[in-house]
Parts: sequence; C-alpha cells; structure tokens
Amino acid sequence: MSGRGKGKTAGKKSVSRSTKAGLQFPVGRIARYLKKGKYAERIGAGAPVYLAAVLEYLAAEVLELAGNAARDNKKTRIVPRHIQLAIRNDEELSKLLSGVTIANGGVLPSIHQVLLPKTKPGKKGETV
Repeated sequence: MSGRGKGKTAGKKSVSRSTKAGLQFPVGRIARYLKKGKYAERIGAGAPVYLAAVLEYLAAEVLELAGNAARDNKKTRIVPRHIQLAIRNDEELSKLLSGVTIANGGVLPSIHQVLLPKTKPGKKGETV
C-alpha cells in the first residue's frame, strides 16, 4: 500500500457516529436534516451528536413515564393515553409540550373543587 492520501484502510469496518457517541439515535441522519433544513450556513461536528443525545434522553424519559402509566393501568402495551398521562403529570415535560395535542390522548381526570360535596364543619372527613 502506498503512503499517499488519507483514504480508508483496506479491511476496516466503518463505525457509525452513533456508536462512537454511545447513542441509539442516528447522528448521521440528524446531521443530514440539520444541513438540509438550512438552519445555519455551516453545522459543527458536535452539533448533531449533542442534538441526538438530547432527543434520545427526552424519548427515554417519556417512554419510562409512559411505561409506568401503562403498568399502573395494568396494561403491557403503551398507548397514546399513557403518553398523555405521563407528560401531563410531569411538571417539566408538561411545560415543554404545553402546546402539543396528542391524538387519542384524552384529558387528565380532575373534578373542579366547586363541584365537590361540601364537608360539615363539625366532623372531619364526613360529607353532607
């Protein structure tokens, strides 16, 4: 082999950027989307890695909470309702996704305080 150029060495298996970063989300695809979307004239090498890591973290967080919601409802499959419950019961995720509508998500179960039966001042915990 001649010592000129910086081409790939023969017989070496290519390692993806996702594997190098230890991520499941596709760093290469996110880099392509960043370039194609014209968000900036130039995109640094670390930007797609960072964005992939953030997106993977958010996905893992939502999936964990949705999985807990599914288990609470004695279900083994996560459905949109479980994702809705997970997001709306978490303060930070609810704030992040406040303008998002989840199809087939339903609403949080709640009864307005005015509609609840009044309690007697005499004994605690008893309803009229």
